[in-house]
Amino acid sequence: MSCCRQCEGLENVFDDGTAKSDLEAYRREGPAKTTRLLLDHLRGAGVDGLTLLDIGGGVGAIQHELVASGVRATVDVDASRAYLAAARSEAARRGYAERAQYHHGNFVELAPQIEAADIVTLDRVICCFPDMPGMVRHSAERAKRFYGLIYPRDTWYTRTADRIGNAFLSLIRNKYHFFVHPAAEVDALVQRQGLTLRYHRNASFFWQVLVYER
Repeated sequence: MSCCRQCEGLENVFDDGTAKSDLEAYRREGPAKTTRLLLDHLRGAGVDGLTLLDIGGGVGAIQHELVASGVRATVDVDASRAYLAAARSEAARRGYAERAQYHHGNFVELAPQIEAADIVTLDRVICCFPDMPGMVRHSAERAKRFYGLIYPRDTWYTRTADRIGNAFLSLIRNKYHFFVHPAAEVDALVQRQGLTLRYHRNASFFWQVLVYER
């Protein structure tokens, strides 16, 4: 599957209606449990005065929360225009729009123009892209201090769910596909960029949370 086809599928799945619903849910309930675990670890390590690159940031939950905790500037790269608009509107509502940048498109293609940041986060992102090695390599090399990931656990049941879900998407001619990438391969790629695993938690039946540090 090409990244171009996948990005088109992402735009269709994560559309205006989804973005609106997700933003309303975030305002009511705050970040999802897995996102809270990632945020708690980063806050505990210290984020005051740091910069953030949030890839596939959705409605911007990580950005909004870390700015409130002292992060001084953020960059958001997302393949969904609807999510970028939602993140931007919430940043404006919270009064930090002038400290936030937004880029639309496939991060692997945009990477040469994206500067390094103290913190790089990918919350449920690498599972949305076929080119996992490119996504992980380019994002990890831009992490000056912390690299946070949330992605599916590499188990027989997540792989089974992946196959069933993608079969259904193909049946309804949806261009979006989901990926359960081998955890050992992800870890090896990250460590090749000079990062060391500091935190790992299987946060649910499906998701795991990891933070690496340089």
